Amino acid sequence: MYAFDIERPTTVAEAVAALKDEDAQALSGGQTLIPTLKQRLASPSKLVSLSGIAETKGVSADGGTVTVGGGTTHAAVAAGASAYPALAALAGGIGDPAVRNRGTIGGSVANNDPAACYPAAVLGSGATVVTNAREIAADDYFQGMFTTALDEGEIITAVKFPVPEKAAYIKFEQPASRFALVGVFVAKYADGVRVAVTGASEEGVFRWTEAEAALSGNFSAGALDGLSVSADGMISDLHGTGAYRAHLVAVLTKRAVAAAG
Repeated sequence: MYAFDIERPTTVAEAVAALKDEDAQALSGGQTLIPTLKQRLASPSKLVSLSGIAETKGVSADGGTVTVGGGTTHAAVAAGASAYPALAALAGGIGDPAVRNRGTIGGSVANNDPAACYPAAVLGSGATVVTNAREIAADDYFQGMFTTALDEGEIITAVKFPVPEKAAYIKFEQPASRFALVGVFVAKYADGVRVAVTGASEEGVFRWTEAEAALSGNFSAGALDGLSVSADGMISDLHGTGAYRAHLVAVLTKRAVAAAG
């Protein structure tokens, strides 16, 4: 590591003010940022810890919507999002206990790792990302690998999830990191079905619209027979080729539909 200053604001307003410094970096759960600092891939002179902001923590359910504070840990989501079982199950399967008790939903969604689980839940649920400045629809929020609609210094304060009629998340884990080699989140609402895929594409999380159309007419695994995604643009690495990931998308989507049903 190296020497840096750290501020510990207790309100969102204080954090926003602290992040106005040109070389300041927000620190949430630190599951990505701390390893990045250790490898000297980033070297901000000041970290602004968000862990002491009580107003960004907690899970609540009201009127068919589950709201998760941006500073809520994965473990707290797993324990507290009982009104949205698929979301709670997803959170309970992230990393290991150490990661789940430190990492936060806001940090994960802000980072937008192409293999992270939460982006699939946010996009698959048609959720709304709430920041200190505005509300952003999931379809507008994710803009590519590690890229989002967030502006400099903007902080995720909450994520609002409309609770579907049925939903499930299935992932094929990379065994060392427990990130998704491919993960599929399927959610059925009264006005249609959403299918979000993480871990597969070089562009990050995406919606499989062909599957959504098929499932909106017939919510069953059989409705997906004959459908496939192209291997073009899929991640290809030592863990799996692009073609393998494309194959997993179809397989896991069927499993998610079966689990939801």
